[in-house]
Amino acid sequence: MKQNVREAMLYEPLPNSRVRCNVCQWRCVVGPDKFGVCRVRQNRDGKLFVLNYALASSTAVDPIEKKPLYHFVPGSQVFSLGGWGCNFHCQDCQNWEIACTDIPPDASQIVTPEATIEVTRRYNAAGIAWTYNEPGIWLEYTLDSAKLARQNKLYTVYVTNGFSTPEALDIIGPYLDAWRVDIKGFSDAFYRNLAKVTKWRGILDVTKRAQEKWGMHVEAVTNIIPTMNDDEEQLRGIANWICLELGELTPWHVTRFYPHHRINNLPPTPTATLERAIAIGHEAGLRFVYAGNIPGHPSESTTCYSCGKLVVRRHGYQVQLMGLVGSKCRFCGAELNFRTTVK
Repeated sequence: MKQNVREAMLYEPLPNSRVRCNVCQWRCVVGPDKFGVCRVRQNRDGKLFVLNYALASSTAVDPIEKKPLYHFVPGSQVFSLGGWGCNFHCQDCQNWEIACTDIPPDASQIVTPEATIEVTRRYNAAGIAWTYNEPGIWLEYTLDSAKLARQNKLYTVYVTNGFSTPEALDIIGPYLDAWRVDIKGFSDAFYRNLAKVTKWRGILDVTKRAQEKWGMHVEAVTNIIPTMNDDEEQLRGIANWICLELGELTPWHVTRFYPHHRINNLPPTPTATLERAIAIGHEAGLRFVYAGNIPGHPSESTTCYSCGKLVVRRHGYQVQLMGLVGSKCRFCGAELNFRTTVK
């Protein structure tokens, strides 16, 4: 197995050569020679090591809208990297081949932080996104890369399940521009069923902290799975929380589920279900609710809630800026919560 090993951050020694990892909210207690839930952090002789520093599973240059981020540097290209492993093992995982696995014996794609900057520049991308699997478990590597990105005036994005600890968030927070978070559902039963996660409300706390303490641009995604999280109680819970805690201008993406991984007995989400979720979002007070995985749906584009003018036209990943001046509507001056420049 190709490994790029570093001593981990954010762990504490415990009796009998055990350690507690504090990178994500599992806070795994790891015995000698054992691994945490993520399968990329191992206790070796009473010290915790991360085994995949700079070891990438996937790389691509993507439109930022693919993350999806609709109000963050629209129309830009982003260099995207994924690692190995995950601290969630969701039954509907779209990237289970890299997330729900150990590091494979033939894994060999090493992309150093310096190489990340070089590739981003080479392809004229505006920033870097850690995505495809959970970036929070890649903390040491993403931190080093994000610091270099900040020095080179490149933006940085986590596409995350939001399960990082507050301590981990505060380490990377000064160097991270956008927090694209999954709010998968809004009930204990759903999170247990989907990913065996019980203390899911910590996701909400860390997301609010990312926005309030570190000024990150936040957009939320809910993949709506028929019979699992498509009930009105959960959808209203998500929409109300976003509006009350993150603000009415926070984008909410409600995306179509397709059968995948261990959930192959359910149909794709009906368009009517997504349109009902959009209506629920608007009823909760959200100004921007977008349907995902339905190319050409009218909700893909951004319309000013104040004057009704079209300000960003989207079709799939094709983007046309029609009426933006900075973060505001060009036609009436309403604030639309767009981040068009970075620190």
